[in-house]
Parts: sequence; C-alpha cells; structure tokens
Amino acid sequence: MAKKTVNSDLLITAILKGIEEVKGENITILDLRDIDNTVCDYFLICDGNSNTQVNAISASIQKFVSKNLKDKPWHVEGEDNAEWVLIDYVNVVVHVFQKQTREFYNLEGLWGDAKITNIENAY
Repeated sequence: MAKKTVNSDLLITAILKGIEEVKGENITILDLRDIDNTVCDYFLICDGNSNTQVNAISASIQKFVSKNLKDKPWHVEGEDNAEWVLIDYVNVVVHVFQKQTREFYNLEGLWGDAKITNIENAY
C-alpha cells in the first residue's frame, strides 16, 4: 500500500518553520516537477554551522511536521555523523548540511535545471 502524502505546500511550510526555529541558514527550494525522472517534487536544502546544529535542524523539522501535519518521514539518514542529514517525506526531500559538505556536493549545481528559490532568513 502506498504511503499517503501530505500536501506539498503545507509540508514545505512546516519544514521551513522547523528550519527557522533553530536558525538554519541558506535555505533553498529546488522545484523538480518539470524535470523528467526525478524521485520527488522538491528538494529543500539548508545548512548549519556544526553537527550539533545540523541534528537540531533535523529534529526541529521532524517535530514541526509531526505536530502540525501528523506526518512522519518515510526515511531519515545521516544523523550519526550529522554532516549531511537527509529527511525523505516522499514528495519533498530535505537536505540539511554542514556548510563545507554542502559546498562539496553542490546539489544546486547538479540539479541546475530545477527552478531554484532562495529563502531569506528572517533573523
């Protein structure tokens, strides 16, 4: 049986609140819907300054989504070393990086055909 997915706009809003709650930085949304053969509709990418902050961002995202939308990620990986935590909500995949790891993997460059939206930090 397929996992029921939450509305992507509501999910993205809850994820953004979770990121902002613990001051995640450099938030970017990649809209992948117009690209053939993608595994999801959106990537949300942000970074933190340490493995402690990366884990705090990941936990905050999951808390906000669970509390507000009663949804849990399908899969989470990377929390052990917290250089790159991936949180998979099926249609929306969140990547929480440490800055140097984000620069190294350059997802925005790899997905250059995506519509990219940068979110200004509110703090």
